[in-house]
Amino acid sequence: MVKCLKSCLWSIQVPPKYNLLPSVDKLLTEPKIKHLIHSYSRKSILTLIREHLDELRHIISSGSKIPCTNQIIESLINEANMIWKAWPTNVINATGVIIHTNLGRAPLSIEAKRAVLDTMTGYTDLEMDVIDGKRGSRQTHIKRLLKQLTGSEEALVVNNNASALLLGLTALAKGGEVIISRGEAVEIGGGFRIPDLLLQSGASLVEVGTTNRTYMEDYENAITEKTKAFLKVHTSNFKVIGFTHSVETTDLVKLGQKHSIPVLHDLGSGCFIETSDYGLIHEITPQEILQSGADLVFFSGDKLLGGPQSGIILGRKHLVNSLSKHPLSRAIRIDKLNLSALSATLLHYIADEATTKIPIWQMISASEQAIKTRARQWQKQIGSKSSIISTHSTIGGGSLPTEILPTWAISLNHDKLFNEPHELTAKLRLNNPPIIGRIEKGQVILDPRTVLPHEDDDLINGILDIL
Repeated sequence: MVKCLKSCLWSIQVPPKYNLLPSVDKLLTEPKIKHLIHSYSRKSILTLIREHLDELRHIISSGSKIPCTNQIIESLINEANMIWKAWPTNVINATGVIIHTNLGRAPLSIEAKRAVLDTMTGYTDLEMDVIDGKRGSRQTHIKRLLKQLTGSEEALVVNNNASALLLGLTALAKGGEVIISRGEAVEIGGGFRIPDLLLQSGASLVEVGTTNRTYMEDYENAITEKTKAFLKVHTSNFKVIGFTHSVETTDLVKLGQKHSIPVLHDLGSGCFIETSDYGLIHEITPQEILQSGADLVFFSGDKLLGGPQSGIILGRKHLVNSLSKHPLSRAIRIDKLNLSALSATLLHYIADEATTKIPIWQMISASEQAIKTRARQWQKQIGSKSSIISTHSTIGGGSLPTEILPTWAISLNHDKLFNEPHELTAKLRLNNPPIIGRIEKGQVILDPRTVLPHEDDDLINGILDIL
């Protein structure tokens, strides 16, 4: 009987000791929690405490140790500061990657920043013609600038280039077929694939040629009564080299005109400046594509243009008008803040001051000597724990793949302080503001080319604190 009782007792599951956790009321009376309530609100802190205690009960039920009250309070403080901080957080980009997708791509010019601030802090004439007092279009002003800069018949701006292309394909090719070279049916970043986009537009994809070689007859042989468009995609974020062949836009336009099929060209990263002037390969411009006869051209505003996130459509007046009248254009229209930043950015091109006012073009056009001088100034302040090295910067952001710019950078000597370079880069990321560098051949590298001029003091002070 005793043996049986012992066996039964051992088989009983001992419930987790949830009662050892502090109550919600007790936590609300703690001085540090009261300070949080003062900073935020009682309601939000109460919700946070309840969620945190529920999570602890789940963890404890799996056999984990019960934390003490002080540990719980510190966790709550850390969680509140992490969740409710202003975001996105400004970081110092010392990677040498100029258009860094993970860091928000192109930083805006001072003038673009002011334009956004003016727009967001007051009423604007966004959709009003102040001359006659009637309702206007948010596209009117921006399309005038784009037409003036590119010579396009018409222009339309939406919230990003993916949606611009989706709009074009939906409006012109839904229910039909779109012919594209197999080598251009690509993934262009973030899991975004051209074939998937075509599927969402309601058009069918017809791939022609091979990955590396496509000829005119490949396009011509694929034409049927269902063909609605030819699509060319500029491989702006990778290169196919060696045994290759592709059809020029001018030749495809001739074929399109013969069969009354429009040619759509997705440039990806639109560029208004001659890149070869700065030691880079020539990047085809929207102006060149328009001159070659393409019916519609699509590109981003936040890559080589150096502006905010936006998708720009240029081309034939009747086609752009068809896109602007499509119901989807309302769903993907550009907001007033990005519109004001884009307008300010385009004005830099109108004034022929892009390389002196737009940050990414200041970085691209910066001379080696200017960067070396700045690196020396950094090294002088940091001291013996750093050295100057010759290395390279990249364009990034799905633009000008494999192209590099010679640069001079600071290498931080971490050996005596950190076991691995990753430990130092982690410390740099935890600085306020975070400093984002790169590791190259086991060295922690900070490239002045991509650090904005006003960030130098914060960068130096952060490095000195860590080292």
